[in-house]
Amino acid sequence: MSKISPEYLEDEISTKVINVIAPEFKHRKNSKVLPLSLFVKAVEQTPIAISITDKKANILYINEAFVRVTGYSETEILGKNESKLSYKSTPQEVYNELWRTISGKQIWRGHLVNRTKQGERYLAEVSIAPMLDKQGEISHFIGMHRDVTHTHQAEQQLNNQKQLIESVINASPVAMVVLDSTYQIILDNQMYKTLISELSHNEAALFFIHALQQEFGDLWADSTLHTHGFSNHEIRVEGVGQRGTRWFSCSGNWFSEDDTCADNFFFRQSKNYLLLTINDVTWQRQQQEKLQLQTLQNMMAEEEHIRSIRETLLGAMHQMRLPLNQVHAAVQIMTQRNDSQNLHLKVLLTQVQQMGEEALNTLQRCVPEIPESAVMPVNLNQLLHQVIRLFSNKFLANGIVVDWLPNSTLPSILGSDNKLRMLFKQLIDNAVDAMNRASSRERVIKIGTSVDNDWVCVTIADTGSGIPTNQRSKVFEPFFTTQVQGSFQAGMGLVMAREIVNQHDGMIEIDPDYTNGCCFNLRFPICPKNTR
Repeated sequence: MSKISPEYLEDEISTKVINVIAPEFKHRKNSKVLPLSLFVKAVEQTPIAISITDKKANILYINEAFVRVTGYSETEILGKNESKLSYKSTPQEVYNELWRTISGKQIWRGHLVNRTKQGERYLAEVSIAPMLDKQGEISHFIGMHRDVTHTHQAEQQLNNQKQLIESVINASPVAMVVLDSTYQIILDNQMYKTLISELSHNEAALFFIHALQQEFGDLWADSTLHTHGFSNHEIRVEGVGQRGTRWFSCSGNWFSEDDTCADNFFFRQSKNYLLLTINDVTWQRQQQEKLQLQTLQNMMAEEEHIRSIRETLLGAMHQMRLPLNQVHAAVQIMTQRNDSQNLHLKVLLTQVQQMGEEALNTLQRCVPEIPESAVMPVNLNQLLHQVIRLFSNKFLANGIVVDWLPNSTLPSILGSDNKLRMLFKQLIDNAVDAMNRASSRERVIKIGTSVDNDWVCVTIADTGSGIPTNQRSKVFEPFFTTQVQGSFQAGMGLVMAREIVNQHDGMIEIDPDYTNGCCFNLRFPICPKNTR
């Protein structure tokens, strides 16, 4: 069978070709009529392989692109069946569907594995359309195909790499998530999905981003942080389900990729992303806390011993100061009156006063100093949790329940952890003593933390007898106590508490609206951002 001549193509089949490959020309109104020979040349010169067959798929015509793709010349392929290009790796079901479609006068589009004259396999993207005669019956088929092997390989390699990356990410024991510049989740792994269910947050990443923004402050938007990223920044999360307090080590790296939008083909644009990794380090921190707890118990026992000595000596000095003040007043009165009759008494009182002052100075030198500790960012949730654990035996012995209500994440404050630990220990001691004195049936201490603008707030409330309104302004005075011990009232605990709060630029007050006992409200300024 010989090749279809251009004249035959122009005269007999051209209209059918036009209907298949350029239907828009047929339906345009008021358009300039183009010569049919132009369409013949278009078919001849198009870079897509085109063939025309009879109803049995015997090849009647091919263009130059067909020769380049398949390797067959006109003399080698004309009259042969299209099946000569087929390769066995194409399933028979594909061919069955192809013939059902084109026999039903519909266009079939799909992929076939073909082979060239040299036997090389290639993946062909194929379109086959029936050509109809004047009676509407199929007279020929026109097929168009192109070699998409390299495109397919590139797509497969991309998919394989994507699957490999996803497999590696999902196998990681660390939660990983990629976020865009608006913090929308682009990619995550299985551990991250597990973390979502454990934390009961719709998007755990946003929870950690918010906590990190609080910790870094203005540095979060700093270009240096975006260039170098951050690593192993710990976030403490309180009250997570049945597992209680948990610690997570967060690391982040920003990266960018070229925008694939067509508008940016000539002008490169990039999008920024954040790779956030969240590693659960709760077990490690719990082990550290167990080791630290014994050290803290020993240290606080020593501090309690020092505090007791200080309070005893300061109490003795306070009791000595009262009569010495009276002696000093008597000497001043006698001096003003120039009383010569009581000169010996004046001399005696002056000697007593001098000896008393010397004794006070000696006692003052014996008062042990509270050891200073370094000032650093402190997480009050962690500090209060340590104090609660240190008091656990005392709570059990006194039948006291602790209602621990921490804020889930808390910004740090700048302070001395030793002094703050002593502060909270003193307030909890007072609460326990208050409930024991009042023989309270409900024995609960509520300890909570919260954030109010630039302040970290702490509340410590008990169900004891409370402090009368007229005494609330006096409890922070030296050696004042609501507990009368005979004729002697002594105590420096709340004085020390207020002093520690003042040293941290904070505030402490008794809640006037709390009626179920006593509630201390404390406020501390959030740690300055440049020290975090």
